[in-house]
Amino acid sequence: MSILMVTGFEGAQNCAAVVGAQLGMDVEVAEGRKAALAALRRREFLALVVDETMAECDPAAAEALWAHAGLAIPLQINFALSGAARLIREIRAALHRREREQALAHRAAAAAIETELKGTVAGLLLHSELALNGGEVPSSVAEKLRVVADLAGNLRRQLNAPFEARGKTAA
Repeated sequence: MSILMVTGFEGAQNCAAVVGAQLGMDVEVAEGRKAALAALRRREFLALVVDETMAECDPAAAEALWAHAGLAIPLQINFALSGAARLIREIRAALHRREREQALAHRAAAAAIETELKGTVAGLLLHSELALNGGEVPSSVAEKLRVVADLAGNLRRQLNAPFEARGKTAA
């Protein structure tokens, strides 16, 4: 992925080269709103860094950029006051924040899915056992119910095993 810097700052290309070298990413510079919007339409960026001076002079343009940023991390930095080192720190911090947020979101989604699955499995086990204990079940149906109960029981054991252990057996 790459970074899009939106600034009319005179040394922007040099700054972009330093930032790109330090972060190991391509850094594209857009000198204005139109060029930035065109770049955002062409491809996805990891971060969108907008010069604070430009954003304050034309708030509508800044809003348009934020609206079209997609999944890019929006950053607003004063290029006149910040050097490349600060810009690199800000971008790194934003990227680390995104990684932490994504990891938390993945864990939350996995926990929600696991909870949902455990409820469904418990229902399958309960209803298949109730049907088997209900009495007059034809033997062909009883055999299928036993298979369902066994499968549900196996799935329940897998879901109750620690996550790390499940990952090792699945690999």
